[in-house]
Amino acid sequence: MLGITCEGGAGRTVYSCGVLDKLLEEDIMCDYFTGVSAGIAFGVSYLSRQQGRNLAIACDHMPTSRYMGWHHLFRPSNRSYYNLEFAYHDLPCKYLPFDMKAFAEYKGVVKAVVTNIETGEAEYLDCPRDDDEFIMLRASCAMPLLFPIIEIDGKKYLDGGIADSIPFMHTINAGCDKNIVILTRPRGFVKKDEPVMKLAGIYYRDYPNLVEDLRRRAERYNESLAQLEEMRRAGKVFVFSPKHLFGVGRTEKDGRKLKKLYDYGYAHAEHEMERLKKYLGS
Repeated sequence: MLGITCEGGAGRTVYSCGVLDKLLEEDIMCDYFTGVSAGIAFGVSYLSRQQGRNLAIACDHMPTSRYMGWHHLFRPSNRSYYNLEFAYHDLPCKYLPFDMKAFAEYKGVVKAVVTNIETGEAEYLDCPRDDDEFIMLRASCAMPLLFPIIEIDGKKYLDGGIADSIPFMHTINAGCDKNIVILTRPRGFVKKDEPVMKLAGIYYRDYPNLVEDLRRRAERYNESLAQLEEMRRAGKVFVFSPKHLFGVGRTEKDGRKLKKLYDYGYAHAEHEMERLKKYLGS
């Protein structure tokens, strides 16, 4: 059983979009998909087999103020750096339609990773095939301070990357014996404590388990990377990671940079395709 795990990273995840589009072109479709944050938000276009859709999002919409900007964060009806109504409703329902029928016909398992802010635990939730408001994706992408808390079935969630940034062990433990992991940081990257996490700890002080997650996020991330690298060296997983990010940041709005990173992801997957197929046994 083939599993794919996609790390988040907001704008950096455009690299993953290039990789996934090349997999589509080669008709490599997984049986189990686990995505966290932008990894699941972009990943659903792979699962609905809409090659090129994510590229259009990156180049035609992400650079616009209609998609994201600080003015959206201070709108009481939005309270997010991203324009939630546009990104999760108008865009997939009107301007760049998401093929809900094709997504529903995907026969595999789709998991979105979220962080339960009361328990501090990562939860791996089934991604609904008929939710045209994409509430699960909003929850998985809900970055601290830049998103409101998202409630699902009475539980409060934020970005899945807080508790499990690279959820490859969940995919493996689900029974996948072949695994592709797509990272959005270069190999050898070491995450450091971010000063903004201290501010987030103060802001979310009513949720002590979440605050502990935020405090230990860099430590956990680096431990996860070390474990993944060990498995990669042993030939147990196939890892894609960008050697270059071309200056693309989390909230990148330069369409040329985003296109360059997408093209690089596509070319990287093309370059690795023979080796990947050998790993997959095909």
